[in-house]
Amino acid sequence: QLKNKLLESAKDIKLNLSTILTEEGSPGLNKNQIAGIALSSAYTIKNPSITESILSEVSGYLTEPEINAAKSAATIMAMNNIYYRFIHLASDKSFSTLPANLRMNVIGNPGINKVNFELNCLSVSAINGCGMCIDAHAHELTKAGVSKLAIQSSIRIAAVLNAAAVG
Repeated sequence: QLKNKLLESAKDIKLNLSTILTEEGSPGLNKNQIAGIALSSAYTIKNPSITESILSEVSGYLTEPEINAAKSAATIMAMNNIYYRFIHLASDKSFSTLPANLRMNVIGNPGINKVNFELNCLSVSAINGCGMCIDAHAHELTKAGVSKLAIQSSIRIAAVLNAAAVG
């Protein structure tokens, strides 16, 4: 459905969409991880057409907690990515010594498997361009035994969906 909405100028994105949302095209990830990453990315991109397409595609097998976790990842990272990107980019490094004073309880208790939530947060952080958050989530995933290939696959999903929104 989403591929049919893309212009001919987005032919590469159409082809990439055909592969990245499959286990063969996203090595290291299972079907539910791919769907959660795609949905988190769609919410982050804020394109209603992308979000509706992904939601209709995954709602048949993602559980309600998994759908909520995708929305939670997009929401909490919308805050964290701004805050920590500021901390990272500010010339005055004394800001990093101040307490954030921001509630982030969902990160510790997302309602789904922690690895899957971290994958969602990583893809959102990549879209939002927060290097500190990318490093933190990649570190947690690596520590949990997630392969570099799986981490790369999550970023490829986010990248292709972001390009689909432009296309």
